[in-house]
Amino acid sequence: MAAIKLETSLTSLLSIGPRFVNRLSKLNIFTVKDLISHFPFRYEDFSQIYKISELEPGSQATIQGVIKEINFRRSWRRRMIVTEALISDDSGSIRAVWFNQPYIRNILRPGRLVNLAGKVALDEDEIYLSHPTYEMVNNVGNQETKHTGRLVPIYPETAGLTSKGLRFLIQPILKNLEKIPEFLPQEVLKNERLPEINRAIKNIHFPEEVRDAEAAKKRFVFEDLFLLQLSNLEQKLRLAKERSPVIQTEIEKLKNTLTTLPFELTLSQKKSLWEIIKDLGKSSPMNRLLQGDVGSGKTVVATLAAQITSSAGYQTAFMAPTEVLARQHFETLKKIFNRIERNEEPVTALLTANSNKIFYETDVETEVKKAELQRKIASGEIKIAIGTQALIQKSITFQNLGLVIVDEQHRFGVEQRAALGRSSAGIVPHLLSMSATPIPRTLMLTIFGDLDISTITELPSGRKKIITKVVLPAERNNAYSFIREEVLKGRQVFVICPRIAAPENSNLTTSDVVKLELKNVTEEYEKLSKKIFPDLKVTMLHGQMKPKEKEKVMADFRDRKIDILVSTSVIEVGVDVPNAVIMMIEGSERFGLAQLYQFRGRVGRGEHQSYCFLFTDSTGDATKKRLKAILEAKNGFELAENDLAIRGPGQFLGESQSGMPDLAMEGLKNMELVKESREAAIQLIRKDPVLKNYPLLKAKLNKFQKTIHLE
Repeated sequence: MAAIKLETSLTSLLSIGPRFVNRLSKLNIFTVKDLISHFPFRYEDFSQIYKISELEPGSQATIQGVIKEINFRRSWRRRMIVTEALISDDSGSIRAVWFNQPYIRNILRPGRLVNLAGKVALDEDEIYLSHPTYEMVNNVGNQETKHTGRLVPIYPETAGLTSKGLRFLIQPILKNLEKIPEFLPQEVLKNERLPEINRAIKNIHFPEEVRDAEAAKKRFVFEDLFLLQLSNLEQKLRLAKERSPVIQTEIEKLKNTLTTLPFELTLSQKKSLWEIIKDLGKSSPMNRLLQGDVGSGKTVVATLAAQITSSAGYQTAFMAPTEVLARQHFETLKKIFNRIERNEEPVTALLTANSNKIFYETDVETEVKKAELQRKIASGEIKIAIGTQALIQKSITFQNLGLVIVDEQHRFGVEQRAALGRSSAGIVPHLLSMSATPIPRTLMLTIFGDLDISTITELPSGRKKIITKVVLPAERNNAYSFIREEVLKGRQVFVICPRIAAPENSNLTTSDVVKLELKNVTEEYEKLSKKIFPDLKVTMLHGQMKPKEKEKVMADFRDRKIDILVSTSVIEVGVDVPNAVIMMIEGSERFGLAQLYQFRGRVGRGEHQSYCFLFTDSTGDATKKRLKAILEAKNGFELAENDLAIRGPGQFLGESQSGMPDLAMEGLKNMELVKESREAAIQLIRKDPVLKNYPLLKAKLNKFQKTIHLE
């Protein structure tokens, strides 16, 4: 038989019929490579064959014996067909029982030798095998088995395709598979004590011992982490070869600006600003992530970087994920620049799909036509352009873009930078990303490994700790009474409704989910405004509202015309209302810890004591564990580590990282393996920056980079 190739379509294999092909497609398995890359997630140990007389109730075991008799009967009470077989060896006999599988009688014929593996159950003082896996064997020794008498792989399954079916398909393919070229360097395999790829493929599916399976799994996890690290290092090297404007900082002018601020920068704000200043002064592009707890003052640091860039004669593009946040950044910059001498104040503009404004000087804000604003950006008159994705439209060109600031969007690629800086041929602007979602260390070393990290660790002085409490159903009325008391004191309240997620395998579209979320927030608004707080001013905010409507609602809330704002997670990032002192979160168990932390950070920004109430109807242990973590975490970074451990990297990172291989995701939990993969990648790139001597690895890396999308 000719060797089976990795790229072979499963439809062309005679051993795999149309029925299996259709079911495999539901697991996104279409080729031989896809099938052998569908790894087990655990193993059942049926490696030891027991004598029937040795079996004990409750154990998992494999036996080998002769089928003495087999029959089936109908159980009218349970409305099912019961198939029973009597199996004997030289130590005794035992019954094996299956439900609703009458066809087994045509497979297990009396007189045949069979292996049975499964749970030993007890019924009226008689033990029996409950629903065991069966496998016909012969009297010749050393027969290789698939389902019994060994470590048995258990796979992710789908309707109509069990692990037994997958083992049935995979084992003959592995026997006839072409030899796969090894792409990992020999020195890496040796240093990390990893098995060669062909051996690893065999051992991850059909290992002889547990340690063989563990070594194979480690190899494939390491492989993905190693490729990710190489990709990060290659991106860094590629960026280092680009040219960027050298932006020198006038230190005395910066000192004067700092004296105009109504507060002193914290030590970590100063450290982060200095790291940014040094990067701006280089001829290669900055690629830095500024992270810090909610309310730690990242926007102030970014604003100072924008002013430095403006003073050096270059423009800044400041991009936010939503119009609400873009508008807020515009207002923040106005406040800061109001304190600077007029002739030093950079001309700042707001550009979104629905708003075009220019801020020239103290308290002067002018609405302009989009075409006029585009012309002023292209001429260089606008020094700082703040906006949403509208900033990277083809109609927007910058005369001399020096800095791109991106809020809550850590992945902003070279192509997007080029789109912003297209008028500056050959020049790549510096990039500063900002994140209020603290990033765990393993992710810093992998997913964000191509970024330099600056971290703001303290909150501004004078901030009071937010009192956080979990509110169970029996405590709701007391919480509502407390909220009313705070509003009567003149304070304001955020109410967040739970995120609606489409159930797995559902036909719900994104539009359907948005409609459900709208229904959710509308129902909460109706309940609070008409039943709980009919005497208070309650308004709602959601993603389906028009931008100008959202802007008006937020303006009214800031101006204290609204007591309680009922919202979806649209206010998660960046909204700043110092008089809001209560964050009430409905269905808090439906949010990730990092997101709850973001919500909580919307309060506690003023002089008054603030509170966060986590409403939940769930009393499960998992919910208690998660919510306890947010109560006990000392800061956002500790919480992020907990969130990663509890939910796993996939949920922590969200759908935007869905291109990451599953094993790489699992590997992100293993700090030691992350460090090992990073060190191995660094050593290899130092020796061979373009992987000239490793063509197979280079080809594999190129394919890997096409499958992941981290931007």
